[in-house]
Amino acid sequence: MSKGANEDTRLLRAVADPLRLRILRQLAQVGAVCACDIAAGYSVSQPTVSHHLRVLREAGWIEGRRRGTWIWYSVRPEAAERLRHLAEGLRPETDEASGGRRLAVLQPDTVQPPAPG
Repeated sequence: MSKGANEDTRLLRAVADPLRLRILRQLAQVGAVCACDIAAGYSVSQPTVSHHLRVLREAGWIEGRRRGTWIWYSVRPEAAERLRHLAEGLRPETDEASGGRRLAVLQPDTVQPPAPG
């Protein structure tokens, strides 16, 4: 599997967990949030929230910035852009002459996301 495919898989796996998806949505709605405030908003332990934040950070979804003794987390816009490119790549391409049927033959690991910029 190519490096890009591994990164895409990690990105998708990170948000496949319901709690991580909720955390990500919270960060997208309100902007930077202190880790202590994220932990206070869920009925799980602080170490569990820290684990989920680490998974999101390692997948590239969020970044943390230290302010004093606390870490403030925010969504990385390029992660949302990567997800958008992935979703666009799933739209079927059709050929009008064939009655709308897809004509291409799939070849695994040859599809690359568009270059940024």
